[in-house]
Amino acid sequence: MTTTVLDPPHAHATATGIPNLKLGMWLFLASEVMFFTGLVGSYVVLRLGSREWPDPSSILGLNVLAFNTFVLITSSVTMALGLQAARENDRTRLVRFLGATAALGLTFLAIKLLDYRHLVHEGFTPVSSLFGSCYFMLTGFHGLHVLGGVTALTVLALKNRRGAAAIDATPIEACGLYWHFVDLVWIVLFAILCLV
Repeated sequence: MTTTVLDPPHAHATATGIPNLKLGMWLFLASEVMFFTGLVGSYVVLRLGSREWPDPSSILGLNVLAFNTFVLITSSVTMALGLQAARENDRTRLVRFLGATAALGLTFLAIKLLDYRHLVHEGFTPVSSLFGSCYFMLTGFHGLHVLGGVTALTVLALKNRRGAAAIDATPIEACGLYWHFVDLVWIVLFAILCLV
């Protein structure tokens, strides 16, 4: 009697030819685009409708936020290198790059928390002004998304740390799509909150 090894459920292509997991991630990201579009759209309406709006450079530490942007962009590079390692079935490099991406995500969050602490100490809080409410809401929701991505990256790194079988790149690719989306959202937030 012979037994057959079944592919993981996410490996099967849908009617579109895209694996289930990847298609699911694209659908999830479509809902996330709508979520952040609603938040950013609300911010734009509130800002344009306000008679007075503070100069962001007089409140926010733009150099710190620019450095944090660099950290997150760098994490997109390590994520892409991790996916390349998965496709080349290089487990050591895959785990190293997933770990580096998660570490950069944690660095981003740590800097953001220090930024929050400084702003609150200076009197800029979610209830101090309309700009404060918008800033903390937009960056706070983004931070939660980064934390979710760091969690997924850590799980994938631990799961792929050992094993002799071929690496399944589909979950890495799905996580990469999410991570690049989170990075793109931050670039948009940085631009509209700090530079415009």
